[in-house]
Amino acid sequence: MKLYIVSNRLPVKISGQKGEFTLSRSEGGLTTGLDSLQTPYEKHWIGWPGMCIQENEDKNKVTAKLESMNLHPVFLSESQIENYYEGYSNSTIWPLCHYFFVYTLYKSCFWQSYQEVNLLFCKKISELIQPGDKVWIQDYQLMLLPGMLRKRYSNLSIGYFHHIPFPSYELFRILPERAEILKGLLGADFIAFHTHDYMRHFISTVERVLHVNFKLNEVQLGDRVIRVEALPMGINYNLYHDAPSKPEVRQAIDRTRKLFGNQKVILSVDRLDYSKGILHRLRGFASFLEHYPQYHERVTLAMVIVPSRDHVGSYTELKTKIDEEIGSINGHYSTIDWTPVCYFYHGFSFEELSAMYYMADIALVTPLRDGMNLVAKEYVASKCGNPGVLILSEMAGAAVEMTDALLINPNDTEQIVQAISKALEMPISEQQERLQRMQAIISAQTVDKWATDFIRGWDESYYKNEELRKKRVSSKAIETIKLKYDKARQRLILLDYDGTLSAIRLHPEDAKPTPELIAVLQKLSEDPANQVVVNSGRDHIILEKWLGNLPISLAAEHGAFYKENGVWHNNMNKIVWSSGLLSILKFFVDKTPNSHLEVKETALAWHYRECDAWLGSLRAQQLTNELVSICIQQKLQILQGDKVVEIKSPDYNKGSEVARQLGKKHYDFILAMGDDTTDDDMFKALPKNSVTIKIGYVSEAANYNMSTQSEVLPFLETLVNKKERHLTDSSVKDKLKGVLGFVRDLLKNN
Repeated sequence: MKLYIVSNRLPVKISGQKGEFTLSRSEGGLTTGLDSLQTPYEKHWIGWPGMCIQENEDKNKVTAKLESMNLHPVFLSESQIENYYEGYSNSTIWPLCHYFFVYTLYKSCFWQSYQEVNLLFCKKISELIQPGDKVWIQDYQLMLLPGMLRKRYSNLSIGYFHHIPFPSYELFRILPERAEILKGLLGADFIAFHTHDYMRHFISTVERVLHVNFKLNEVQLGDRVIRVEALPMGINYNLYHDAPSKPEVRQAIDRTRKLFGNQKVILSVDRLDYSKGILHRLRGFASFLEHYPQYHERVTLAMVIVPSRDHVGSYTELKTKIDEEIGSINGHYSTIDWTPVCYFYHGFSFEELSAMYYMADIALVTPLRDGMNLVAKEYVASKCGNPGVLILSEMAGAAVEMTDALLINPNDTEQIVQAISKALEMPISEQQERLQRMQAIISAQTVDKWATDFIRGWDESYYKNEELRKKRVSSKAIETIKLKYDKARQRLILLDYDGTLSAIRLHPEDAKPTPELIAVLQKLSEDPANQVVVNSGRDHIILEKWLGNLPISLAAEHGAFYKENGVWHNNMNKIVWSSGLLSILKFFVDKTPNSHLEVKETALAWHYRECDAWLGSLRAQQLTNELVSICIQQKLQILQGDKVVEIKSPDYNKGSEVARQLGKKHYDFILAMGDDTTDDDMFKALPKNSVTIKIGYVSEAANYNMSTQSEVLPFLETLVNKKERHLTDSSVKDKLKGVLGFVRDLLKNN
């Protein structure tokens, strides 16, 4: 079995030309973490090799080199890199996810190329995978890929991790292709983000755009449950913590000390990007120098900026502004012996960077928005006995874990100034205490643990889906149920209405029975061995109007009313609803657009199916909290159903109707079908050998699951059609007789 890690780039650097290519391993956090991942699976990696290679001969050479390392290249053209990577990935998705809407570009060629490249990755995976393999997809460049794979392989184990922020619904909804992207992501079994905020935004967006409902952090689509989780990515802690003891790093530390002398060093390390808040940081440092002249010639900002996409317009402009701001600060404040900003526009080796981390008195990490930011963790890890202060943006994912940093809003220049001042004045003992507490966290939450936790959560999600598939009403299960049905002499058939016999409608009055439904119920009731009961939460007036002409039994309002032999019976007296209870419900109707109150004789139902998903869920919880005390006083029960909060007497439920039916007669076949939490009462009240089928979400109380309501009527048709196989065989025989007759006539004529 193999684990295929799929990312935009392979974990190698490729260089060369004219048929001669060399490979070197990348040193990214993701590469390090996944390399050390302990798994029984053989690890492989799929991605772009980093060069646009045109000639097939060169592609074959590179492929051979890479595959010897379990790396599998997806070759992209220059136009694909321009439109898929620089275009849709980094000029549309990246700025949108980082809340830089003003930089977001929309071009049809971007989206077309994004789809095209995701399909190329899908085809490459399809060439390689075998049954039992797993596919772990990384990041925003490949958000369509899980859905593409799911269409081809319904049982494939697929995981996805999103390494950048996921924005709020209000921002993500701006994206024209929002639905396609979300459907693509939901092709995975397990989806994870760095923080609970990103996870919450994703769930809210899916609910509002695709109109599906999460139960906590899970959503069921068809016969699959997709689980969403927050898993903060860490670093290779020991690599950075042990680095200062290595001879080559010690030498780099000595060189760095000589460079900065007795200066207090504030370190800033970033890739060139507008999300990193580099200009805000420089302006904050300039304001600090203005307001704290006593630190002139005593403090230096060492700014390391790694070049990135500087040929793109917005990045070129940013680079120009950074250069101008640094020039302005140094021009205004520098002396013969002191340069306030020491600027490095290039990457550093691991040894040099570790030395800078160890040496720096302050790390100024203030992105305007960042998925995690590992620089903050690397700085803290490198402080092996050496004091230092981390100033960290609260907009970085790392801020969730690193609460002992000086957390600031990076948009507030004054907060940057005050944080620098506080850091410079902080006692050594406090610096050490803060560092030790943060080191305790990040030494436990390492990149190894991140990868292991992802695999564990992913496995749990996949195994849950395997169990779900076992409960699925498959063709084999239908044959088994059908056999039991045919052999039985006395059958009890209990059917919920909304969501079972009829699809859920936005307007409940639109759920009236179709001719197909009436026909199925008629067929079921014509068999004298069948006792058919529609067991519903609907009021008895509606059930009588819609189904009263059928020779079946009806149970309304969760068993409070029942109809047998054409006569309605009332199990309980009409409830007189208190004015206090009604006023609470009416108040929630007034403040929740598109909600409404249904008043029954024995129940009150507040419906919020037509409401905004987030607002409806919020109001439902608020309403439940509001109702608890008054319902306890009045001995009433609160039920949370599918987009409805219902208040009723606890004396009757769908289970009590089952008990009434079982008390009348012995049945050798019992079938119950329902879609709501209230139907669990029905399932639980039945003998264990009953056939219980939950529609939609899986229920522990039911022994079968049917993923969609559209499967219900065909299933019931199969049960009542006793001669289906015989009729099919006869039909085949008739066709064969016709063909033989045609052949005989043809021979006679010749």
